[in-house]
Amino acid sequence: MSNNDDKNLKLLKEQYEKPVMSDKAVFEMKQRMEQGKEEKRSMSKKKLFKGLAIAAAAVLTILILPNISSEVAQAMGNIPVLGGFFKVITIRDYQYEDERNVADVVLPEIKTKEGTDNSVTDTGKKTADEINAKIREIANKWVEEFKSNLEGEGYQNITINSEVINSTEDYFTLKLICFWSGGSGYEENHFYTINLNTGEKVELADLFKEGNDYKRIISENIKKQMREQMAADEGILYWIDNEEYPEWNFKEISDDTSFYINENGEVVICFNEGDVAPASMGTVEFTIPMDVVANILK
Repeated sequence: MSNNDDKNLKLLKEQYEKPVMSDKAVFEMKQRMEQGKEEKRSMSKKKLFKGLAIAAAAVLTILILPNISSEVAQAMGNIPVLGGFFKVITIRDYQYEDERNVADVVLPEIKTKEGTDNSVTDTGKKTADEINAKIREIANKWVEEFKSNLEGEGYQNITINSEVINSTEDYFTLKLICFWSGGSGYEENHFYTINLNTGEKVELADLFKEGNDYKRIISENIKKQMREQMAADEGILYWIDNEEYPEWNFKEISDDTSFYINENGEVVICFNEGDVAPASMGTVEFTIPMDVVANILK
């Protein structure tokens, strides 16, 4: 997907109403996305540098603002404790509602425990500031786009919230979820994976031995899963094996491809709507079997 494609979300959604599209329909959709900047409202999405450094232990605390019910506050307060250095605070950052427009933006913010001073915690504080700034950047872009469309004739609804994926003793992931709807819907997710043992941010490459070809190995397995899914269900379509327009085919993950580690210690590769499949497929994930990468994991 090109940067121009990313800037024309509404048009992309409208073009992907059907789960299966012909090559000609996909080609026409691609052309129209390039033209959509001037004729359709756009909602930009930008890739986020993944990462978040934290100290060896982390505590997850949710602060609920007064406009959230006490029942919800109590339920959210029961989220499992992760440790004792970091906490994730949720803040209702922006809220708006009229007859045609609704926005509810609740952002996670990484906080560090006061009164600690060592190299690990210093790194964690700096990285927390970095991640908070990147989350703020994403939210600001969505809110500004929302505000720019308030005078339009259509309907729009945006929500931004987050989820902690508590996976293993070594890792957990903070997931930022951004959703837009206006007749149809669009969702994009951003993932921040944390190493609880080192307090360092985790990039995908950090999980594998140096000098290996992890991107090719993982990509080949993703392609295999795509083909198997398409063969099993005619309602599933990925951009792969298209001989007429090979430039659209999924080729390989990048250093910035989103991921998290599930409860079984497996790497899960994550794509936003429109990245490797029609937007009607939604956000898609591929769990990489352990035996595929066992020989190259650190």
